Amino acid sequence: MIFAIGKLRNKRRAFTLVELIVVMVMMLVVMAVIFPALKGFFRGRNLDNEARQFLSLTRYGQSRAVSEGVPVELWINPKQGSYGLQALSGYSETQTNAQRFTLDDTVKISFSAPSAVLVRSNYWTQASGQFGAVTKIRFQPDGFISDTSPENIFFRQGDGSEVWVGEAPTHLQYEIETGHYHH
Repeated sequence: MIFAIGKLRNKRRAFTLVELIVVMVMMLVVMAVIFPALKGFFRGRNLDNEARQFLSLTRYGQSRAVSEGVPVELWINPKQGSYGLQALSGYSETQTNAQRFTLDDTVKISFSAPSAVLVRSNYWTQASGQFGAVTKIRFQPDGFISDTSPENIFFRQGDGSEVWVGEAPTHLQYEIETGHYHH
C-alpha cells in the first residue's frame, strides 16, 4: 500500500500531444483573425509618419530660408520615392546642406500643380514653373511659399489610404489636411 501511494506521488501530470495541438490550432485561429487588423494599423502608421516627417521638413525649410535670407527648396521626386531640402546656391556664401529622404517602400508621393500663378512684387518669387517628374516647393526669405510651388502633396498607401499635405490659404505654411485624411 505504501508502495502504491509513492507511485501516485511520483506520477506527474503532463499535457498530451492532442491537447498541445488543440492549443496551437486555437492560437493560429486567433492570430489569423487579428493579423489583418494589425496589418492595417501598421500600414496607417507608416503613412502618418511619412506625412508628419514631410510636414516637419517644410517647417524647417521655411525657418531656414528666413534665418539665412536665401531661398530654400524642398524637392519631390515621385518616381524615385524621395524628397529633400537644400538652400539655393549662388545667393550668398551659404552652404546648401542638402538633405535627402526616401519614402517607405509601401508609400507613394505625388503632388498637384499650382492652380494659378499670381506673381507678387518680390524678387525672390521669380522662379520658373515646375514641370516634369520632379517638383520643388520654394520657401522665400520673406517667409512666403513661392507661387510656383504645388498646393497639395499626396501620400498614398496600398488600398487607397491617403494623407494630403496642403498649403494654407495664407501661403505661409503647409498643414495636414484633415478633411482629406483617409484610412
